[in-house]
Amino acid sequence: MKDAQVIKDKLQGLVERSWQIAEIRARCEALTAGGIPKKKLDQNFILSNKDAIMNRVQQRAEEYNFVAGNCARSTALAVMEEFGLGNMQIIKALSPFPGFGGTGWMCGGVSGGLIAIGLHLGSDDMQDHAAVAATMKAGRQFMARFEEAMGAVTCRRIQEDVVFGCFMDPGASAENMDAFAKAHGFEKCSLLAGIGARIAAGIIIDSMEA
Repeated sequence: MKDAQVIKDKLQGLVERSWQIAEIRARCEALTAGGIPKKKLDQNFILSNKDAIMNRVQQRAEEYNFVAGNCARSTALAVMEEFGLGNMQIIKALSPFPGFGGTGWMCGGVSGGLIAIGLHLGSDDMQDHAAVAATMKAGRQFMARFEEAMGAVTCRRIQEDVVFGCFMDPGASAENMDAFAKAHGFEKCSLLAGIGARIAAGIIIDSMEA
């Protein structure tokens, strides 16, 4: 895992951020109403602007998580929006994925990131084994990078070891959700959405060099 103090500073920065809520909500509403705009990707431009794109994707994932409270949906949406992937039905399907149905298992930042990678590298053809192999290779890279960044890939471990010092389990009860909100959970867990989206975007961009 990266330096614990760096992570602590990033978490505090999210708590103290001045969130442009009206602007973020307007962007969400536009995507809900009009869907994810398709894009003709300019690979040379993307490769030349990798850092700026990764920064933008990370920030948008953080913003979406803050207003929507769903790390899986927010991670995937930020990447899908950037590269013109998929549709809002996929975002709908990701609704129960934070903590793998709230059980404390796979972090939504992981689930959402893997979905975005699959949309870019995968294939509609069920017998396209080469595409499956490419997504699996990218998925392994993603998992390793996420674990290196956060020290774990499961919601429980990340909450216990990195974010809160304990597993908040916000979906278990109204009381738990209230405690999660009071602990700035929506702000702090935006870190996971941002990290997942950033790593996924980086892997997608790197695949364009092949």
